[in-house]
Amino acid sequence: MNIIIAFLLFVVLPFIGLYKLFEKAGRPGWEGVIPVYNIYVMIKLSGRPLWWLALMLLPGLNILVFIGLMVDFLKSYGKFSLSEHIGGVALPFIFLPKWGFDKDTKYVGPSVSLEFREKYKKALKKTVAREWADAIIFAVIAATLIRTLFIEAYVIPSASMESSLLIGDYLFVSKVNYGARLPMTPVAFPFAHHTMPLINTKAYWDGIELPYYRLPGLSEIKKGDVVVFNYPMDADAPLSRPVDKRENFIKRCQGTPGDTLSVVNAQVFINGKAKTTPVNGEITYRVQYDGTAINPDLISELHLADIATTDRANEFITNTTVASANALKGYANIKSVTPDLTKPGAFDGYTVFPLKYPNYKITPSFPRFTWNQDNYGPIIVPKKGWTVKLDSLTFPVYGRAIEIYEGNKVEVVGKDILINGKKVDSYTFKMNYYFMMGDNRHNSEDSRFWGFVPEDHIVGKALFIWMSVDDQASFLHKIRWSRLFNVIR
Repeated sequence: MNIIIAFLLFVVLPFIGLYKLFEKAGRPGWEGVIPVYNIYVMIKLSGRPLWWLALMLLPGLNILVFIGLMVDFLKSYGKFSLSEHIGGVALPFIFLPKWGFDKDTKYVGPSVSLEFREKYKKALKKTVAREWADAIIFAVIAATLIRTLFIEAYVIPSASMESSLLIGDYLFVSKVNYGARLPMTPVAFPFAHHTMPLINTKAYWDGIELPYYRLPGLSEIKKGDVVVFNYPMDADAPLSRPVDKRENFIKRCQGTPGDTLSVVNAQVFINGKAKTTPVNGEITYRVQYDGTAINPDLISELHLADIATTDRANEFITNTTVASANALKGYANIKSVTPDLTKPGAFDGYTVFPLKYPNYKITPSFPRFTWNQDNYGPIIVPKKGWTVKLDSLTFPVYGRAIEIYEGNKVEVVGKDILINGKKVDSYTFKMNYYFMMGDNRHNSEDSRFWGFVPEDHIVGKALFIWMSVDDQASFLHKIRWSRLFNVIR
């Protein structure tokens, strides 16, 4: 239904308007309903040079060019006010048909010609307020296009990627690398993601949701890439947000479509081969010491995070990197430093996927997955076109993706699985999926806990750190100068 509504609003109604407006200019109405050719005619009617057609081939710039062309086109029909220009550009499905059928609206000439400008000099003259309004609108549109199609700034809010990325790191994220995802919720307040600042209301209207489409990118998502994506679990109530308005998460891609992934003693294996662990990734270590207090400067120097005592005498646990753990072993008051890992099949206090969301079962009891965050899988990451056999073991793993992310109605009747009302024993995926994990393996909510990330949730690739602020440091040391402009690896 959303696709039908979008087609009517963004294609049918504007084309009807162009049909009638072209007739008013003495052109055949059918020219208005032929894509690309109708732009050529608009250029002719406005008096712009034909090389503007070439500008329409440049992603991002073509949107600005089209807006400018639409304004020129509207002027050619005597529409000179700012409100008319905004209406024609933002709501063409309303105003183009309205003016097309309006008897008082007539074609008055090519708006960029010298004769036209001289004849309508008074109507075209802009006040100071109008010039400011035009400048502000242009700036907002340009900035929105840059954020949507090219690059956007993000800040690291949590410790799930430490020490690769720190809380307070400000990143630039490329939309070009994987291809920019076009807005799926087009009616939204500029520069606000899903919630309006201060008033805490929705920053978008979900009455119109467009289908997923991504522009061609420079590359596919690779294992090891640091990726920003929309949090898949925001699809659930009470939030139930549209895909592109779900919370932004940042993790490292560990599994790509078609991979068989497993975690063995915190080591990731892809298709049976051990994968390189991020150099600055962290896990939890148990540290035995002789009772002498640990130097606070050492804690800061080695980035020993989340220090907590245990029920054993002279022992604490901390999250840190392998390099820091090895350095810690060299101090005289340290007896041992060992990774704090959960054994296979043991419960570590955290329920992982799919047990965490036991909504999909075809037997009275949910299958007993004995996975934990350190020993997980094996699990196959869905790939577009891959057909999975659905049974009591696979349905709990893939049922959510089939229903929530791929938009099917899923039911279980007895031991039968029904998809869109039809009994099935297999399913072929429509999208690619990814398995994302934080570099801070014991302090990250990631795919181990909520499953796969669909391709339509991918936002972009993290490129480099442009600013880093340490809120815990003193005023003179708040900026982490050594991290500025570091490339993210």
